[in-house]
Amino acid sequence: MKLIATTLLDELAVKAAQSPRRRAHHNLHESPTDALQRFIVVALRDSYVRPHRHWTKSELVTVIRGRFEMVIFDDAGNITERCFLGEGTANMAYELPRGTMHTLLPLTDGAAFLEVKEGPYDPATAAEFAEWAPAEGSAGIAQFQKWVGKAPVGSRAPG
Repeated sequence: MKLIATTLLDELAVKAAQSPRRRAHHNLHESPTDALQRFIVVALRDSYVRPHRHWTKSELVTVIRGRFEMVIFDDAGNITERCFLGEGTANMAYELPRGTMHTLLPLTDGAAFLEVKEGPYDPATAAEFAEWAPAEGSAGIAQFQKWVGKAPVGSRAPG
């Protein structure tokens, strides 16, 4: 049996604070070749999750600490849906079908979720990133994050 202690979330929050990506994860599965991938992610508010989609896998996420906002886009970068998840909201989890362009915005430092996806993990096909969103580590992330955090449904990504 694997127990997941709250101290693990605290440890991951410390790692996230030291990471350039401002998030850290812990795999519960044994190998990237496992048929079911399960992992915990802890993120700080300034973590940037570039909008992306998974063509070959659906995604199930359950918030276990803090709060997030899920933002869904169409192919052109128009926001089609926004929803809050976690503490103080009506939602604790989401399941996305394959091919859904999305990003997740951490709204509290140390926010954490458990993600479950079909395996195996192949970095070459794991995700398709939105061309209209800045790549991780590039200029323009702060401006994009400010926009996506406030833009209403129907707004189109800048640039």
